[in-house]
Amino acid sequence: MNKLRCIVVDDEPLAIKMLEGFIARTPFLELEASFNDPVQALSEIRARQPELVFLDIQMPDLDGMELSRMVPPDTRIVFTTAFKQYAFESYEVSALDFLLKPIRYQKFLEAAEKAREWFSLKEAASAAPATAPAAEKTSFFIKVDGALRKVDYADVLYVEGMRDYVMFHLSSARTPLITHMTMKAVEELLPQAAFMRIHRSFIVALAHISSATPSGDIKVGDALLHVSDACRPAFDAYLKQHSLG
Repeated sequence: MNKLRCIVVDDEPLAIKMLEGFIARTPFLELEASFNDPVQALSEIRARQPELVFLDIQMPDLDGMELSRMVPPDTRIVFTTAFKQYAFESYEVSALDFLLKPIRYQKFLEAAEKAREWFSLKEAASAAPATAPAAEKTSFFIKVDGALRKVDYADVLYVEGMRDYVMFHLSSARTPLITHMTMKAVEELLPQAAFMRIHRSFIVALAHISSATPSGDIKVGDALLHVSDACRPAFDAYLKQHSLG
């Protein structure tokens, strides 16, 4: 794939300079522009539609969380901030990663690799022939131990999140496949008709749910998982739609 086009948004000149240097050191990234004014940055992000935005959170006039909710749908966010308390909220928006200042290049590179992985999977998912209906897509690829591994959608029992990594639990294997992604990215790439987020840490294959209790415990393969309160309304609606009597 081509280089990922990046925009940097931060009200601190030194932070902008550091991120610009990191981008210059990373061969698959290309700097489009940098901004210390978030309002001007939003206008340019909408016009240029970059793949990736490195975004500070605490800024005047328009903070990073607000800005992240207004970017184009295909633009991914990596938050850069000195405040750890924003970490949880960052995963509720279109954020691929959360970098805590002062940022080391190793952590920056890990976030950039995660972005490259996300766009590679997105590109692979859309590479099917235009004449083939979406329903005919039966598999996808994930990077495992440095190599791409083909996985059938029907083989996935559930996906478990571990912050920077996810585990794909399969019906055909005892041990899960582990790849460097976020749950938000996985949720956007899996077919919504076949998979559902039931918890901050779990996405389940609906076809593999064998039982569900009134308290919100469900059986998927050999695992007993719990549906969180936040996800309960959508899951209960699914059960009601697919129940008799």
